[in-house]
Amino acid sequence: MKRSTVIGHQQYTFQGLKELLAKASPERSGDVLAGVAARTVEERVAAQIVLADTPLADFLKEELIPYEEDEVTRVNFDLCQFRR
Repeated sequence: MKRSTVIGHQQYTFQGLKELLAKASPERSGDVLAGVAARTVEERVAAQIVLADTPLADFLKEELIPYEEDEVTRVNFDLCQFRR
């Protein structure tokens, strides 16, 4: 699901929660080396704004880590009864 916001005259669009979370996080050298960090401070702020407006339910709809591979994900989905 695409998510976006406008700051000044620049529109910032994020392709999904994985990209949004990576770009909203504080800058880390590993993220920069992996190519997932925000390119500018403005892009990081845009990601943080979009993340703040993202409903919690969206985290249960969009699978970030496969259910079968992560115990914490399984517990969260099972407790919320959103298992697909």
